[in-house]
Order: sequence, then structure tokens, then C-alpha cells
Amino acid sequence: MQRKKLILINPVNPMRSGLTANKSSRFPPLGLGIVAALTPKSWEVELIDENWEPFAYQKADLVGITAFTASASRAYKIAAVYRERGVPVVMGGIHASMCPEEALQFVDAVVIGEAEGVWAKVMADKEAGQLRQVYQGKWGDLTGMPFPRRDLFHPNYMFASVQTSRGCPMNCNFCSVTAFNGRRYRRRPPEEVLKEMEGISQKMVFFVDDNIIGYGEEARRQALTIFRGMVERGMDKWWFCQASLNFADDEEVLHWAAKAGCKMVFLGLEAEEVDALKEANKQLNLKRGVENYQKVFQRIHRAGIAVLGAFIFGMDGDNPQKLWRRAKYIIHSSVDVMQTTYLTPLPGTRLFDRLRQEGRLLYTHFPGDWDHYDMTEVVHRPRGIDPALLTQIMGECNRQMYAWPMLIYKAMQTFRHTRSRMATMFAWQSNINYRNVALVSST
Repeated sequence: MQRKKLILINPVNPMRSGLTANKSSRFPPLGLGIVAALTPKSWEVELIDENWEPFAYQKADLVGITAFTASASRAYKIAAVYRERGVPVVMGGIHASMCPEEALQFVDAVVIGEAEGVWAKVMADKEAGQLRQVYQGKWGDLTGMPFPRRDLFHPNYMFASVQTSRGCPMNCNFCSVTAFNGRRYRRRPPEEVLKEMEGISQKMVFFVDDNIIGYGEEARRQALTIFRGMVERGMDKWWFCQASLNFADDEEVLHWAAKAGCKMVFLGLEAEEVDALKEANKQLNLKRGVENYQKVFQRIHRAGIAVLGAFIFGMDGDNPQKLWRRAKYIIHSSVDVMQTTYLTPLPGTRLFDRLRQEGRLLYTHFPGDWDHYDMTEVVHRPRGIDPALLTQIMGECNRQMYAWPMLIYKAMQTFRHTRSRMATMFAWQSNINYRNVALVSST
């Protein structure tokens, strides 16, 4: 008897370049890999990934599709191809979870939130011919979480993606992570993470956690167990991660992270001035103090790890003088990798709700206008600067920050501070990726 077929689709907005233009900044769709692992063995599963090739129709009995906000319109167009042929489409991921009513205009069913607790029900209902419109996921315990079907991922991904935790208590006003994964910080058992990593063939790994060491003593111990376990099991990996400023608080954490192969850490710095951090509700950064940023960078550098600093342009308090000060700070600081994005109100955030209510969104013809919401374009009217002037100044700042002499200087600085060739390579390649995005979006 022929098995039924589930097609999983990772859409990419074809109108934008973004980081997907660079092979080294593409990451496998981890959520779809987990959904595949949760699917009954009686089903054949195939993954269509537009990170590598444009969508082409393939026969299916059920389609599962995910999307970020900037690729939502593309997801709906692909869904229409199957629905016209009578094939039901289920959509999940961050955008569908934040805009379920919109998504249901284009798909047959929506999974809101985390899929682990409801995907078995989705499949059972499909088998019974009783597919419901809405399935509400819950923030469950992460013990026993299935390993993603990595055999379905394209072989050209340079980095493997691994998740050790979910949830964030910070609740910044521009971020939808708390709405999607909850405020409670949940960790997977370290032994399960290590076992999963032993099955990963790639040399390079990206830990997708919003803060890999979490918050509090228990989270710290669990992170240390993972780092030590990687060393004890002889895992020869190079990796980078995301964290908050507390990543630098503990010398033991830094020591074992570096020994386990950490080469770079992403820090959401956002701004170098207190008023901008208050506007973003960046409480941890405010608590640590912007005057202590350099000390944080120095401690991380001493461990041989590069710092990727993320900064936002276009907040309400920004004006031309502040934007230039931010760019000069980035240039003269010891941040190794410079990420600059426009403040982008995404659905599901307090920022989006407020700006929509105030009539300050520049693009409101949804879903088509979601294409603009990829953080490389001004999509709202800040109070302190005209959108056109913001775009002009951002372009000028980027041309200074990402000029080749500046990138060479940053690379030399990284090696001088970290004494690590591999950390320098990670930082150099990341700066080139951001350069490609910034200079394309500013033309």
C-alpha cells in the first residue's frame, strides 16, 4: 500500500535579498524538521526549501508550511497552488501564530504556537477527514523533544541549528519571542541536547536559543553541563550563539563555552544611549549600564570569543545627530561584527499594536505589504526623523561602517583581542554578510 505524502515547505520572499543571499548565513528550518519527526511513520515526508531552490509543485496529500512575516505573502501564494488542487494546507510558525485570522483566509488550518503538543492531533484529524481550522499549541516541558529530521535538510547548509531552550522573560517591546514561546525560560535536559549533537555531521553549529545561558543559577548549571559535555565527548565543533549581557558575568561559563568551540556570540545591544534602551524596554541592558558595554566585550574577548553587536536605527527618540553618534560608537567600540537594522514593528509585538493604532505604519495593505517587513527598510514614521531622511542617513552610515578598510580594521582588532584565528574568521565572514545586505538595501 502506497504511503500518503506530507510536503513541508520553507518559503523565502523572492523580492528581497537579505541574509539568504549568503550561503554562510542560511540556517535549516528547524521547526519543519521537528514537525517531520513528529509525523507518523506511515507517512512519507518531503521538504521543499526555497533557501536553495524555488518552489515547484509536487503531489501531496497534506502540506505543512511555515513563514516569517516577510515571507508570509510568499507562503500564501504557494498554499493557493495546493488548495486549488484540493490538497489541504496547514500553516504554522511565528507569523501564522501572530496573525491566525489572516492566515485562515489562505490555508485550511493554523497551528498557533509550538507544534509538539498538537501535531499528532493534526495528523489524526487529517486521517479521519476532520481537520479543524485552529490548533492551539501549549508551552510544554521540553523533556523528550524529538530530534529534527536532519536527513531532510539540504546538504549545502554550512551550519547545523540546535535549540537548547525556549522562552524569554525580557519582553522587549519590539520582539515577539515572548508571545510565541512564553515568558518562562524552559530548558531541554543537557543529556538530550548532547545526544542530538552527537548525530550532527556539520563542523559548524548555530545555537538558536535567544539566550543560551538563560537566567538564574539552574540555567547556568545546565548550560555548563552542555559545554563540558561537548568537551568530554570530544565534539570538535565551531559554534556561535545568542545571549544577553549576562553571558560575560561568569568566567567559568566563558571558559567552558570557549573550550567547547564557541567562536562568536550575538548580543542584542540595540543602542548605546539610555533613552533609546528605555524606549525599547531593554531592561537588562539598562541594569548593566551602557557604560559597561566595553567591559563586557573585553571579558568575552579574553575567552577567545568574538562579539556580534546588534544595533537598531529608527527609534522614536532618534534624530540625525543620534544616528551618527550610534554609527561612530559602533565603529570605535570593540564590537567585532556590526549588525544594523531598522526598527521593525512585527505583528504580535506591543510596538506593532501601538504604531498601527497611531496610524504610523507606512505599509498596511496586508498580506502583500508584509514583504517590506524584513528589517532592511523603513516601515513606519519615527517621531524624530522623516523616513526618507532616516533611509538616507542609514545608507551613509552603512557605507562608512561596511567600507572594506573598516572591515579589515575590525578583523585585525578581533584577532588582537581574541588571539583566535577562527573567531576572527567567523567575525570577518559575518561582517561581509551584513555588508552585502546593508549595501544592497541602501541602493
